[in-house]
Amino acid sequence: MGYGLLKGKKGIIFGALDHKSIAWKVAERCVEEGAQIVLTNAPVAMRLGEINELAEKLKCEIIPADATSIEDLELLISKSQEILGGKLDFILHSIGMSINVRKKKDYTDLNYEWMKTTFDVSSISFHKVMQTAFKQDALNDWGSVVALTYIAAQRTFPDYSEMAESKALLESFARSFGYHYAKKAHVRVNTVSQSPTVTTAGSGVKGFGDFFGYANKMSPLGNASADACADYCVTLFSDLTRYVTMQNLFHDGGFSSMGMAPEILED
Repeated sequence: MGYGLLKGKKGIIFGALDHKSIAWKVAERCVEEGAQIVLTNAPVAMRLGEINELAEKLKCEIIPADATSIEDLELLISKSQEILGGKLDFILHSIGMSINVRKKKDYTDLNYEWMKTTFDVSSISFHKVMQTAFKQDALNDWGSVVALTYIAAQRTFPDYSEMAESKALLESFARSFGYHYAKKAHVRVNTVSQSPTVTTAGSGVKGFGDFFGYANKMSPLGNASADACADYCVTLFSDLTRYVTMQNLFHDGGFSSMGMAPEILED
C-alpha cells in the first residue's frame, strides 16, 4: 500500500535488468507511490533482461539508451519529457559494470582499456546524465537525482577490484554536481550506499555469498534488502527530503558504523 509520496511526479529509472535488480524494485515503488516513469537500459542489457515484463506491469514506456552516449541521453531525456507530459522530478542511476571483474582479472593485473570502460559505464555516465538534464533544464525545482553506490568507495574490499575507484568517483560527482544543480534549480543529488544485495550484477563478484553472510552478521539490523532500498529511494525522491543533498547515505543496517561484531567471533 502506497502513501502517495510521489503523486504527480515524473521520473526516469536507469538499470532495471530483471526482478532481482534494485532499479526494478525502485520502479515498482515509485509507481505505487503515484509517480509516472520511463524505464531505460542499454540495448544489450535489454536483450538479456526482462524489462518488457516490468514495463507492461507498470504501464510505462521503455526508451533504450547507452548511458555513455551523449546523443542517446539527449534523446532519452527529451523524449521522456514528451511521454510524461512535462519536466522530470527524479532520476535513478543504477548502473555498474566491470569487464575486469567479469573476466576475473586480478587487481594487480588489470586491463586498462577495460578499466576505462568501467569508469565510463559505472561513474562517468552519472555525470553525463546530470549534465544532459542540466543543459536541457529537464528537472523541476526541488527535483532529486540518486545514484547507487557501495562502501568499497571508502574501504578496501579486494575482490571488488576497480569498481571501488569507480564508486568513489561516482560519489565525488554527486558532491560536485550537487552544488551546481542546487544553485541552478534546488535539485538535490545524493548517493545511496547499499548493503551487499543479491542482484544479477552483485552476485557476479568473487566470494559474494560468503561476504553477504559476513556483512549480515556485522550489521546490527542485518543487510538491507532491495525492497528496503527502494523504499529509501522513494523518500529521497519525495518532498520530505528537500534539504538533503551532496550526501553519501548509508543504507546498510549499520554496517558502515561497526568496528567489530561479537557474532563474527562466535564462528
